[in-house]
Amino acid sequence: QVQFVESGGGLVQPGGSLRLSCAGSRTIFRITAMGWYRQAPGKQRELVARITSGGTTNYADSVKGRFTISRDNAKNAIYLQMNSLKPEDTAVYYCKADVGDYSAYWGQGTQVTVSS
Repeated sequence: QVQFVESGGGLVQPGGSLRLSCAGSRTIFRITAMGWYRQAPGKQRELVARITSGGTTNYADSVKGRFTISRDNAKNAIYLQMNSLKPEDTAVYYCKADVGDYSAYWGQGTQVTVSS
């Protein structure tokens, strides 16, 4: 059984920062990429940031320059440093791991609320 555990969400005022973490419950050796996704009520789930096993990153245009994704391959973990948060960043944030050729595993989601 593989379980990804997320932490770091919460309530923050506009302009504030949060750091999200997501780590696998056991060592996984065939992760090809991991990413952060988010979904707000009434909106589609969208890719926020992604990082491959080789370290290549990509970001949604809406978060470029504000968010940074990083990884720790030994821990099967990814992090999302979120700075200059805006109310429109409010969403449930999910991590996803692409494993091997076919499999994907999702975290349980963590709520991020940006509000005055």
